[in-house]
Order: sequence, then C-alpha cells, then structure tokens
Amino acid sequence: MRRRPGIGGLQTAAAARDQYRLVGENVAKIRTDMMKEQLATFRTQLEEFARKHKNDIRKNPAFRSQFHEMCAKVGVDPLASNKGFWAELLGIGDFYYELGVQIVEICLATRPHNGGLINLQELCILLRRRKSDREAISEDDCLRAISKLKVLGSGFEVISVGKKKLVRSVPTELNKDHNEILELAQAQGFVTVEEVERRLSWTSGRAIDTLDTLLDEGLAMIDDGHRDGKRRYWFPCVSSNSTPVADT
Repeated sequence: MRRRPGIGGLQTAAAARDQYRLVGENVAKIRTDMMKEQLATFRTQLEEFARKHKNDIRKNPAFRSQFHEMCAKVGVDPLASNKGFWAELLGIGDFYYELGVQIVEICLATRPHNGGLINLQELCILLRRRKSDREAISEDDCLRAISKLKVLGSGFEVISVGKKKLVRSVPTELNKDHNEILELAQAQGFVTVEEVERRLSWTSGRAIDTLDTLLDEGLAMIDDGHRDGKRRYWFPCVSSNSTPVADT
C-alpha cells in the first residue's frame, strides 16, 4: 500500500510550484522588455528612414504604400492625427485629410448620376485630374483617406462587388440580391429583367422588385430606346459607358 505524502512533502511541492511560477514570470517579463526595446529601436529607425526619404514618401504613391506597411508592422499610425511628429515631418496627415475632402466633393458632385455608388478606379481618375504629378495618388491612398471618413457616420465606405471595389457615400444598405445584379451588370453596364431571370434563376417578381429598389435608390437608369422593346437597367457605378446608347 502506497503512503500518502506528508505535510512536509506537500509544502515542498507547493514551494517548487511557486518557484516555477516566479521563473516563468521573470522569463515573460524579460521577453516583453526585449520586445519593447526592439520596437523602440524599430521606431527610431523608421523615423530616420522617414527623414531620409520624405520626398519619395510624399511624391511616390508606391513608395508611400510600402512606408505605411512598414509603419503598421511596428504599430505606428502616421494618420492617427494631423498633428505631431509625422505631420510635421512629412505633412502626410494633411495629405490624407485634404484627399478625404476632395473625395467627399467628388462623391457629392457625381451622386445625381450614380446614386452615391462610384467605382474606386473612376474616383481615383477624377482625383488625379485635380492633382499635379508632384502629388500623384494611388488606390491605396484613396482607401486610406476613405477609412478616415467613417467618422462622418454611415455612408463613406468601400464595398466589393465581384472584382470591382465601389465607394458608397450614402447610407443605403445593399443586400445579396442587389450585389448579384450589380455584379451581373459589370459585363456590359446594364441588365434586363429577362437576363436576370435567366442568369440568376430568379422569378420575374424577384428580379423586378430588386431592380425597382435599385432604381428608387438612384443606382440605376432606365433605357427604353431599343428596337427589341426590352428595358435596359444601366448602372453608372459599374458601367464603362457613362451614357446609355440606344439602337439606331
């Protein structure tokens, strides 16, 4: 029959556990301190890199995107505020805030045409027309600026429809049916009720109801000028043709 450990044995085991715990805590603290030191070193090196290459960061969109990736890896957000070290060194905060203002202006100006849903590529093209070569911008710049517009409330966000990214500037919520029609319309810029029924295997009622909702929201335009008598629902936000053209 095995003898149970006595009080002395239990106390020895408890003391050993306490020692292991203290050793583990010390090791964890040492690792944490080392990581903090490494991050501080990385931040210092990042600041030196930014000082050395500030002109490239401000003028070259690809270089600017890589710089943001470097910042993210060490927990630095140059866009957290338009004041402070990064704003003073690079003016990068002001760049994105000014870009955000221009994005709002373009979205408001084009809303009567596209219902508040604009292709990200089209938005970038319109922004570049306002900029000089010295201030070239990329889609990455647009996405970062748009992320800062969320403080304005619902609206201003980027949604994916098929292979395209669309910028939404109105609080309209698009459901799965809306997205499927927008994705279908990407091929030629428009859809018909018959095409929606055939390609998506929908009933006529479902197709018409969804298209009418998109029409009411200002996202679609009607074109009845075709000899086949079929109504076209054009979507400026995904169409490469800005204006529907009737058959002649």
